[in-house]
Amino acid sequence: MYKLVLYVAMMAIWLSAHTLQIEEEMAMKALFQGKRAVNRAAHAAAQQVDKTALADGIARIDASAASDAAALYLQRNLQLDENGEPLARSFLRERVDILVFEVINDDREFPFFYRNEDYDFEAVLKQPGVVLIVRMAHPRRFSVMEPISWEIKGTAELVVG
Repeated sequence: MYKLVLYVAMMAIWLSAHTLQIEEEMAMKALFQGKRAVNRAAHAAAQQVDKTALADGIARIDASAASDAAALYLQRNLQLDENGEPLARSFLRERVDILVFEVINDDREFPFFYRNEDYDFEAVLKQPGVVLIVRMAHPRRFSVMEPISWEIKGTAELVVG
């Protein structure tokens, strides 16, 4: 009888450990998907050239178009609606928030050292670019781990030529 109790206890421990491992792997996959989406969104935003300034020979990012492009790329890559809420087919369960969206244009001197102490982020931009910081929460499936949320950071520079 005591062996049966031992086997049941060991199965419960094994199942808990296995569930924790699956949860950790899912968290890493979600983080990588989020990082790729942020990088793509920042890159898309940085490519929104201000055509009137470019006609005068000035490389500048159109901030309004950049903001729209970044939001669209995040929506499409993370399957979100216009408000950042996950769609039914999304792997996410909680709202994705854009914490920082900043366009660094030709009004700054390059190379530009960007620093955001609130989110402990630094980057050096050699030409006009975009800084994007997004908060995303891990969609826990088994509730074995504590809730995790990430502040995912990305930058991209305007590529003209």
